[in-house]
Amino acid sequence: MAFALSSPAFGNRERIPDKYTRQGENISPPLVWEDAPPEAKSFVLVVEDPDAPSGTFRHWGVYDIAAERDRLPEGTTAGAKTESLGHGVNDFGNPHYDGPQPPKGHGVHHYHFRLFALDVETLHCDGKAKVDDMLEQAKPHIIAEAELVGTYENK
Repeated sequence: MAFALSSPAFGNRERIPDKYTRQGENISPPLVWEDAPPEAKSFVLVVEDPDAPSGTFRHWGVYDIAAERDRLPEGTTAGAKTESLGHGVNDFGNPHYDGPQPPKGHGVHHYHFRLFALDVETLHCDGKAKVDDMLEQAKPHIIAEAELVGTYENK
């Protein structure tokens, strides 16, 4: 089988529930992956909206996800930090998940949850690295990618 990313909260190309948006509880949805390459030493997750008026807008970046993992639970960035995941600074200026919040009446936006399997255990990013910079640092180490797309519209 192919490397795949899914969520028990919504299906591919389906609407993201309000709970996971900035209009709702603004917590990250649960994510699950399977059939990662056996040579993967870590994972990086990026959530981006290419439909944003200003161009691709990055909502979340997580790096140094251990190779043994196959999921991120709901609310991974909520509350006290309990694990050693690295978080890039998103385009809202926050080092955590910020869910969909498209401009009212702007139509349906597509949120790409992209999980990358890497050939390194750590990216050695500092705590102030932007999601875009984190992704650039990861690019030479990507060995596989899985994607889940959710949609959201602010009517």
